[in-house]
Amino acid sequence: MSITTSSKSHVAQHVQKIPRSGIRDFFDIVQSMSDVISLSIGEPDFVTPWHIREAAIYALERGKTGYTSNLGTPSLRKQISAYIAAKHKVVYDWQTEILVAVGVSEALDIALRAILNPGDEVLYHEPCYVSYSPSVTLAYGKPVAITTKQSDNFVLRADDIRKALTPKTRALMMNFPCNPTGAVMPREELEKIAQLCIEHDLIVLSDEIYCELSYSGALPSIIEIPGMKERTIYFNGFSKAYAMTGFRIGYVCAPPVLTEAMLRVHQYAMLCAPILSQEAAAEALKNGESAMLHMRDEYRRRRNFLVHHFNKMGLTCHEPQGAFYLFPNITSTALTSREFAVRLLEEKKVAMVPGDAFGTSGEGFVRCSYATAMDQLEVAVERIADFVKSR
Repeated sequence: MSITTSSKSHVAQHVQKIPRSGIRDFFDIVQSMSDVISLSIGEPDFVTPWHIREAAIYALERGKTGYTSNLGTPSLRKQISAYIAAKHKVVYDWQTEILVAVGVSEALDIALRAILNPGDEVLYHEPCYVSYSPSVTLAYGKPVAITTKQSDNFVLRADDIRKALTPKTRALMMNFPCNPTGAVMPREELEKIAQLCIEHDLIVLSDEIYCELSYSGALPSIIEIPGMKERTIYFNGFSKAYAMTGFRIGYVCAPPVLTEAMLRVHQYAMLCAPILSQEAAAEALKNGESAMLHMRDEYRRRRNFLVHHFNKMGLTCHEPQGAFYLFPNITSTALTSREFAVRLLEEKKVAMVPGDAFGTSGEGFVRCSYATAMDQLEVAVERIADFVKSR
Protein backbone atom coordinates (compact mmCIF):
# COMPACT_ATOMS: atom_id res chain seq x y z
CA MET A 1 0.00 0.00 0.00
CA SER A 2 1.41 3.39 -0.95
CA ILE A 3 0.98 6.62 0.95
CA THR A 4 -0.74 9.20 -1.26
CA THR A 5 0.02 12.91 -1.18
CA SER A 6 -2.47 14.88 0.88
CA SER A 7 -2.69 17.88 3.17
CA LYS A 8 -2.31 15.57 6.15
CA SER A 9 1.24 14.95 7.33
CA HIS A 10 2.22 11.37 8.04
CA VAL A 11 5.17 12.49 10.14
CA ALA A 12 4.76 12.73 13.91
CA GLN A 13 4.46 16.32 15.11
CA HIS A 14 7.28 16.07 17.63
CA VAL A 15 9.59 14.74 14.88
CA GLN A 16 8.59 17.52 12.48
CA LYS A 17 9.82 20.08 15.00
CA ILE A 18 13.29 18.56 15.30
CA PRO A 19 15.93 20.28 13.11
CA ARG A 20 18.48 18.38 11.11
CA SER A 21 21.92 18.19 12.71
CA GLY A 22 23.84 21.38 12.01
CA ILE A 23 27.04 19.36 12.03
CA ARG A 24 25.87 16.86 9.45
CA ASP A 25 24.31 19.49 7.19
CA PHE A 26 27.63 21.31 7.10
CA PHE A 27 29.53 18.05 6.64
CA ASP A 28 27.40 17.29 3.57
CA ILE A 29 28.58 20.56 2.03
CA VAL A 30 32.20 19.67 2.83
CA GLN A 31 31.81 16.26 1.20
CA SER A 32 30.71 17.86 -2.06
CA MET A 33 33.99 19.81 -2.35
CA SER A 34 37.56 18.74 -3.04
CA ASP A 35 40.84 19.63 -1.32
CA VAL A 36 39.12 20.77 1.87
CA ILE A 37 40.91 20.66 5.23
CA SER A 38 38.15 19.56 7.57
CA LEU A 39 38.23 20.67 11.18
CA SER A 40 34.53 19.95 11.47
CA ILE A 41 33.96 16.36 12.56
CA GLY A 42 34.66 15.07 16.06
CA GLU A 43 36.35 11.88 14.97
CA PRO A 44 39.94 10.96 15.83
CA ASP A 45 42.28 10.93 12.86
CA PHE A 46 44.09 7.97 14.42
CA VAL A 47 43.31 4.44 13.31
CA THR A 48 42.09 2.19 16.10
CA PRO A 49 45.21 0.68 17.73
CA TRP A 50 46.18 -2.63 16.16
CA HIS A 51 45.81 -4.79 19.26
CA ILE A 52 42.21 -3.62 19.62
CA ARG A 53 41.42 -4.38 15.98
CA GLU A 54 43.16 -7.71 16.36
CA ALA A 55 40.89 -8.61 19.29
CA ALA A 56 37.86 -8.15 17.04
CA ILE A 57 39.49 -10.15 14.24
CA TYR A 58 40.45 -12.96 16.60
CA ALA A 59 36.92 -13.07 18.01
CA LEU A 60 35.57 -13.37 14.48
CA GLU A 61 38.01 -16.16 13.67
CA ARG A 62 36.84 -18.02 16.78
CA GLY A 63 33.25 -17.80 15.57
CA LYS A 64 32.01 -15.21 18.04
CA THR A 65 29.20 -14.01 15.82
CA GLY A 66 26.06 -14.39 17.93
CA TYR A 67 23.97 -12.35 20.32
CA THR A 68 25.21 -11.49 23.80
CA SER A 69 23.23 -10.79 26.94
CA ASN A 70 21.08 -7.68 26.53
CA LEU A 71 23.28 -6.07 29.17
CA GLY A 72 26.52 -6.95 27.37
CA THR A 73 29.13 -9.65 27.84
CA PRO A 74 29.99 -10.43 31.47
CA SER A 75 33.72 -10.00 30.77
CA LEU A 76 33.29 -6.47 29.42
CA ARG A 77 30.94 -5.41 32.22
CA LYS A 78 33.38 -6.72 34.82
CA GLN A 79 36.18 -4.72 33.21
CA ILE A 80 34.02 -1.59 33.11
CA SER A 81 33.24 -2.01 36.80
CA ALA A 82 36.93 -2.41 37.65
CA TYR A 83 37.90 0.55 35.46
CA ILE A 84 35.45 2.95 37.10
CA ALA A 85 36.38 1.71 40.57
CA ALA A 86 40.03 2.47 39.85
CA LYS A 87 39.32 5.82 38.18
CA HIS A 88 36.62 7.25 40.44
CA LYS A 89 36.68 5.04 43.56
CA VAL A 90 33.02 4.21 42.89
CA VAL A 91 31.89 0.58 42.61
CA TYR A 92 29.16 -0.51 40.20
CA ASP A 93 27.79 -4.05 40.35
CA TRP A 94 28.56 -5.52 36.94
CA GLN A 95 25.44 -7.68 37.06
CA THR A 96 22.82 -5.03 37.93
CA GLU A 97 24.29 -1.57 37.35
CA ILE A 98 26.08 -1.65 33.97
CA LEU A 99 24.60 -1.85 30.47
CA VAL A 100 26.62 -1.93 27.25
CA ALA A 101 25.00 0.09 24.46
CA VAL A 102 25.47 0.92 20.79
CA GLY A 103 27.46 4.04 21.53
CA VAL A 104 26.70 6.74 24.08
CA SER A 105 24.06 8.09 21.70
CA GLU A 106 21.91 5.00 22.15
CA ALA A 107 22.64 4.95 25.88
CA LEU A 108 21.43 8.53 26.20
CA ASP A 109 18.28 7.76 24.21
CA ILE A 110 17.28 4.76 26.31
CA ALA A 111 18.04 6.65 29.53
CA LEU A 112 15.77 9.54 28.61
CA ARG A 113 12.99 7.20 27.48
CA ALA A 114 13.34 5.26 30.73
CA ILE A 115 13.02 8.22 33.10
CA LEU A 116 10.81 10.84 31.41
CA ASN A 117 7.07 11.22 31.51
CA PRO A 118 5.47 13.48 28.88
CA GLY A 119 6.11 17.11 29.74
CA ASP A 120 8.98 16.50 32.18
CA GLU A 121 11.66 19.16 31.89
CA VAL A 122 15.33 18.35 31.40
CA LEU A 123 17.91 21.05 32.08
CA TYR A 124 21.07 21.06 29.98
CA HIS A 125 23.86 23.52 29.23
CA GLU A 126 24.52 25.31 25.97
CA PRO A 127 26.59 25.41 23.86
CA CYS A 128 26.26 21.63 23.84
CA TYR A 129 26.34 18.58 21.61
CA VAL A 130 23.66 18.79 18.95
CA SER A 131 21.67 15.71 19.98
CA TYR A 132 20.76 16.67 23.56
CA SER A 133 17.72 18.86 22.96
CA PRO A 134 16.27 16.65 20.17
CA SER A 135 16.82 13.52 22.27
CA VAL A 136 14.74 15.01 25.08
CA THR A 137 12.01 15.99 22.62
CA LEU A 138 11.94 12.49 21.11
CA ALA A 139 11.36 11.12 24.63
CA TYR A 140 8.38 13.51 25.00
CA GLY A 141 10.23 15.70 27.47
CA LYS A 142 10.85 19.44 27.38
CA PRO A 143 14.48 20.58 26.95
CA VAL A 144 15.45 23.68 28.92
CA ALA A 145 18.77 25.30 28.01
CA ILE A 146 21.11 27.02 30.48
CA THR A 147 23.67 29.30 28.85
CA THR A 148 27.36 28.99 29.73
CA LYS A 149 29.72 31.83 28.89
CA GLN A 150 33.17 32.22 27.36
CA SER A 151 34.05 34.69 30.13
CA ASP A 152 33.50 31.85 32.61
CA ASN A 153 35.34 29.22 30.50
CA PHE A 154 31.93 27.72 29.70
CA VAL A 155 31.56 26.24 33.21
CA LEU A 156 28.02 25.31 34.29
CA ARG A 157 27.09 27.12 37.51
CA ALA A 158 24.75 25.86 40.24
CA ASP A 159 23.22 29.33 40.59
CA ASP A 160 22.14 29.27 36.95
CA ILE A 161 20.64 25.81 37.38
CA ARG A 162 18.66 27.02 40.40
CA LYS A 163 17.16 29.86 38.37
CA ALA A 164 15.95 27.40 35.72
CA LEU A 165 14.22 25.00 38.12
CA THR A 166 10.45 24.55 38.00
CA PRO A 167 8.08 22.01 39.56
CA LYS A 168 8.33 20.05 36.28
CA THR A 169 12.12 19.72 36.33
CA ARG A 170 12.98 16.03 36.28
CA ALA A 171 16.66 15.81 35.34
CA LEU A 172 19.90 17.64 34.65
CA MET A 173 21.99 16.60 31.66
CA MET A 174 25.71 17.46 31.59
CA ASN A 175 28.62 16.81 29.23
CA PHE A 176 32.09 17.55 30.63
CA PRO A 177 34.65 17.66 29.13
CA CYS A 178 32.28 19.42 26.78
CA ASN A 179 31.64 19.17 23.08
CA PRO A 180 31.96 21.83 21.58
CA THR A 181 33.81 24.02 24.11
CA GLY A 182 36.32 21.63 25.71
CA ALA A 183 35.24 22.99 29.11
CA VAL A 184 35.70 20.97 32.30
CA MET A 185 33.99 21.28 35.69
CA PRO A 186 35.83 22.23 38.89
CA ARG A 187 35.05 19.93 41.82
CA GLU A 188 33.73 22.74 44.01
CA GLU A 189 31.07 23.59 41.43
CA LEU A 190 30.13 19.93 41.01
CA GLU A 191 29.64 19.75 44.77
CA LYS A 192 27.25 22.71 44.66
CA ILE A 193 25.35 21.15 41.77
CA ALA A 194 25.17 17.83 43.59
CA GLN A 195 23.66 19.47 46.67
CA LEU A 196 21.11 21.23 44.48
CA CYS A 197 20.14 17.97 42.76
CA ILE A 198 19.72 16.22 46.11
CA GLU A 199 17.58 19.08 47.45
CA HIS A 200 15.27 19.00 44.44
CA ASP A 201 15.36 15.23 43.83
CA LEU A 202 16.79 15.49 40.33
CA ILE A 203 18.32 12.72 38.26
CA VAL A 204 21.67 13.64 36.71
CA LEU A 205 22.68 12.34 33.28
CA SER A 206 26.46 12.76 33.11
CA ASP A 207 27.98 12.21 29.66
CA GLU A 208 31.71 11.73 30.25
CA ILE A 209 32.71 10.29 26.86
CA TYR A 210 35.73 12.65 26.74
CA CYS A 211 36.88 12.20 30.35
CA GLU A 212 40.05 10.29 29.40
CA LEU A 213 41.10 13.20 27.17
CA SER A 214 42.00 15.53 30.03
CA TYR A 215 44.99 17.88 29.84
CA SER A 216 45.05 18.99 33.48
CA GLY A 217 45.16 15.71 35.37
CA ALA A 218 42.35 13.40 36.42
CA LEU A 219 38.95 15.07 36.25
CA PRO A 220 36.32 14.79 38.97
CA SER A 221 33.02 13.08 38.22
CA ILE A 222 29.77 13.88 39.94
CA ILE A 223 29.40 10.19 40.83
CA GLU A 224 32.29 10.62 43.28
CA ILE A 225 30.29 13.02 45.46
CA PRO A 226 28.44 11.35 48.36
CA GLY A 227 24.78 10.75 47.57
CA MET A 228 25.20 11.16 43.80
CA LYS A 229 25.86 7.62 42.58
CA GLU A 230 22.30 6.85 43.71
CA ARG A 231 20.79 9.53 41.44
CA THR A 232 23.22 9.67 38.50
CA ILE A 233 23.19 7.92 35.15
CA TYR A 234 26.83 7.84 34.04
CA PHE A 235 27.76 7.51 30.35
CA ASN A 236 31.09 6.66 28.78
CA GLY A 237 32.42 4.82 25.76
CA PHE A 238 35.32 4.06 23.47
CA SER A 239 34.85 6.21 20.36
CA LYS A 240 36.94 9.20 21.36
CA ALA A 241 39.70 8.09 23.73
CA TYR A 242 40.48 4.85 21.88
CA ALA A 243 39.68 6.02 18.30
CA MET A 244 36.88 3.45 17.97
CA THR A 245 34.08 5.50 16.42
CA GLY A 246 33.07 2.84 13.89
CA PHE A 247 32.77 0.15 16.54
CA ARG A 248 29.75 2.00 18.00
CA ILE A 249 30.27 0.89 21.57
CA GLY A 250 29.45 2.71 24.79
CA TYR A 251 28.11 1.97 28.24
CA VAL A 252 25.89 3.35 30.95
CA CYS A 253 26.09 2.87 34.72
CA ALA A 254 23.18 3.55 37.06
CA PRO A 255 21.34 2.30 40.14
CA PRO A 256 19.69 -1.12 39.56
CA VAL A 257 16.15 0.23 39.19
CA LEU A 258 17.26 2.64 36.45
CA THR A 259 19.47 0.07 34.74
CA GLU A 260 16.50 -2.31 34.66
CA ALA A 261 14.31 0.42 33.16
CA MET A 262 16.89 1.18 30.48
CA LEU A 263 17.27 -2.52 29.75
CA ARG A 264 13.56 -2.76 29.00
CA VAL A 265 13.95 -0.11 26.29
CA HIS A 266 17.29 -1.38 25.01
CA GLN A 267 16.20 -5.00 24.59
CA TYR A 268 13.33 -4.05 22.30
CA ALA A 269 15.16 -1.30 20.39
CA MET A 270 18.67 -2.74 19.94
CA LEU A 271 18.70 -6.14 21.68
CA CYS A 272 22.45 -5.95 22.33
CA ALA A 273 25.63 -4.25 21.21
CA PRO A 274 27.65 -6.11 18.51
CA ILE A 275 29.73 -8.89 20.03
CA LEU A 276 32.85 -8.08 17.99
CA SER A 277 32.74 -4.49 19.21
CA GLN A 278 32.40 -5.71 22.78
CA GLU A 279 35.44 -7.94 22.38
CA ALA A 280 37.42 -4.98 21.03
CA ALA A 281 36.24 -2.76 23.88
CA ALA A 282 37.35 -5.31 26.46
CA GLU A 283 40.82 -5.31 24.91
CA ALA A 284 40.87 -1.49 24.94
CA LEU A 285 40.20 -1.41 28.68
CA LYS A 286 42.68 -4.19 29.36
CA ASN A 287 45.65 -3.03 27.30
CA GLY A 288 44.77 0.27 25.66
CA GLU A 289 46.04 2.88 28.11
CA SER A 290 49.45 3.39 26.46
CA ALA A 291 47.95 4.05 23.01
CA MET A 292 45.31 6.32 24.53
CA LEU A 293 47.92 8.39 26.35
CA HIS A 294 49.96 8.73 23.16
CA MET A 295 46.93 10.09 21.31
CA ARG A 296 46.09 12.43 24.19
CA ASP A 297 49.61 13.87 24.18
CA GLU A 298 49.32 14.57 20.47
CA TYR A 299 45.94 16.27 20.96
CA ARG A 300 47.53 18.46 23.65
CA ARG A 301 50.28 19.53 21.23
CA ARG A 302 47.71 20.41 18.59
CA ARG A 303 45.57 22.29 21.11
CA ASN A 304 48.49 24.44 22.22
CA PHE A 305 49.38 25.24 18.62
CA LEU A 306 45.85 26.28 17.66
CA VAL A 307 45.06 28.27 20.82
CA HIS A 308 48.19 30.34 20.27
CA HIS A 309 47.42 31.05 16.63
CA PHE A 310 43.70 31.76 17.06
CA ASN A 311 44.38 34.30 19.78
CA LYS A 312 47.19 35.80 17.71
CA MET A 313 44.84 36.38 14.77
CA GLY A 314 42.19 37.99 17.03
CA LEU A 315 39.80 35.05 17.37
CA THR A 316 39.80 34.93 21.16
CA CYS A 317 39.85 31.39 22.47
CA HIS A 318 40.11 29.97 25.98
CA GLU A 319 42.43 27.01 26.49
CA PRO A 320 40.20 23.92 26.81
CA GLN A 321 41.22 21.37 29.42
CA GLY A 322 39.51 18.39 27.80
CA ALA A 323 38.14 16.78 24.61
CA PHE A 324 39.61 17.82 21.23
CA TYR A 325 37.69 20.98 20.33
CA LEU A 326 38.30 24.71 20.35
CA PHE A 327 35.47 27.24 20.35
CA PRO A 328 37.00 30.50 19.10
CA ASN A 329 35.03 33.73 19.18
CA ILE A 330 34.68 35.17 15.67
CA THR A 331 32.67 38.33 16.45
CA SER A 332 35.72 40.48 15.61
CA THR A 333 35.12 39.62 11.94
CA ALA A 334 31.59 41.12 12.00
CA LEU A 335 30.31 37.89 10.45
CA THR A 336 27.72 35.55 11.87
CA SER A 337 28.85 32.05 12.75
CA ARG A 338 27.28 30.62 9.62
CA GLU A 339 28.62 33.37 7.37
CA PHE A 340 32.11 32.84 8.76
CA ALA A 341 32.00 29.07 8.33
CA VAL A 342 30.49 29.11 4.84
CA ARG A 343 32.77 31.82 3.49
CA LEU A 344 35.87 30.24 5.06
CA LEU A 345 34.93 27.00 3.36
CA GLU A 346 34.20 28.61 -0.01
CA GLU A 347 37.15 31.00 -0.07
CA LYS A 348 39.88 29.07 1.78
CA LYS A 349 38.62 25.47 1.79
CA VAL A 350 38.81 25.06 5.54
CA ALA A 351 35.78 23.58 7.29
CA MET A 352 34.65 24.41 10.81
CA VAL A 353 31.16 24.11 12.26
CA PRO A 354 29.05 27.22 12.89
CA GLY A 355 28.61 27.76 16.61
CA ASP A 356 24.84 28.12 16.38
CA ALA A 357 24.66 24.41 15.51
CA PHE A 358 25.24 23.87 19.25
CA GLY A 359 22.43 26.14 20.40
CA THR A 360 21.57 29.80 20.08
CA SER A 361 24.23 30.73 22.66
CA GLY A 362 26.84 29.37 20.23
CA GLU A 363 26.26 32.28 17.87
CA GLY A 364 29.47 34.27 17.50
CA PHE A 365 31.66 31.17 17.69
CA VAL A 366 32.79 28.29 15.50
CA ARG A 367 33.82 24.82 16.57
CA CYS A 368 37.24 23.65 15.49
CA SER A 369 38.15 20.00 15.95
CA TYR A 370 41.85 19.32 16.36
CA ALA A 371 41.46 15.61 15.76
CA THR A 372 43.37 16.35 12.56
CA ALA A 373 47.04 15.79 11.73
CA MET A 374 49.46 18.61 12.58
CA ASP A 375 50.61 19.13 8.99
CA GLN A 376 46.99 19.80 8.02
CA LEU A 377 46.50 22.13 10.99
CA GLU A 378 49.55 24.17 9.98
CA VAL A 379 48.11 24.76 6.50
CA ALA A 380 44.64 25.44 7.91
CA VAL A 381 45.97 28.11 10.28
CA GLU A 382 47.63 29.96 7.40
CA ARG A 383 44.41 29.90 5.41
CA ILE A 384 42.28 31.03 8.37
CA ALA A 385 44.69 33.88 9.14
CA ASP A 386 44.51 35.07 5.52
CA PHE A 387 40.73 34.91 5.67
CA VAL A 388 40.54 36.93 8.91
CA LYS A 389 42.95 39.57 7.58
CA SER A 390 40.73 40.10 4.54
CA ARG A 391 37.64 40.97 6.61
